[in-house]
Amino acid sequence: MPKFKRVGRVLLVLYLLLTAMLYFLQEKIIFLPSELPQDYVYSFSEPFEEFFLTAEDGAKLNGLHFKRENPKGAILYFHGNAGDLSRWGEIATFFAQKEYDVLVMDYRTYGKSTGKLSEAVLFKDAQLFYDYALENYNENNLIVYGRSLGCSIATHTASKNKPKKLVLETPFYNLLEVAKKRFPVLPVTWLLKYKFESNKYITKVSCPVSIFHGTEDAVVPYESGKKLFSLATSKKEFITIEGGGHNDLINFKAYTANIDAALE
Repeated sequence: MPKFKRVGRVLLVLYLLLTAMLYFLQEKIIFLPSELPQDYVYSFSEPFEEFFLTAEDGAKLNGLHFKRENPKGAILYFHGNAGDLSRWGEIATFFAQKEYDVLVMDYRTYGKSTGKLSEAVLFKDAQLFYDYALENYNENNLIVYGRSLGCSIATHTASKNKPKKLVLETPFYNLLEVAKKRFPVLPVTWLLKYKFESNKYITKVSCPVSIFHGTEDAVVPYESGKKLFSLATSKKEFITIEGGGHNDLINFKAYTANIDAALE
């Protein structure tokens, strides 16, 4: 019996340790930024301008603005949870080559962007970039595009404004659902400081919504995207990418064959 008690105490200590680690390190689990030196020079195949916006608290937020001579419209792109604009700018050129102007920002702590992270300030920063886009484009020509974690930021932004379209690539229902599946034995409901409740935001989106999701997504389950889609109340479409994962939808014909229509 004493042996079982010792084992029980060890397991309890390990459980409490894992719980504490999740609570205090969750930001490092959710956000995977890579930093860039302030003098880093971007280079892409499509013409662009680099710019900075200053948030209310003084944070400097780095952005890229891809410009075409006669654009079909403009895309405000919110990227995923890893990397920086040296990578995401390259991904944005896909849309620039389709004759769209593209605005893409780096979140705080990513790339050259500064400031302290929180869910509230991420939404404020997104609105700052949306307002910047409105200085350059008519809202009727502005598409909000989100990928992975950026889907929640994009959905929240679209719910507070009236863009032409909301396009989501591999979105999740909310971050709590993702966390529960990843850490099923931990009390994540009480631990999670970041909620990213896309399920609540999407019910307030009034523009058309298009969602792309792969059936083999190992990061955000296909069912999570379908569940989010079911809550959209505006005109909507769900494009299933058979065999698609989390970061490779562009390699599938089902994506490339449908993205033009989704944007237009």
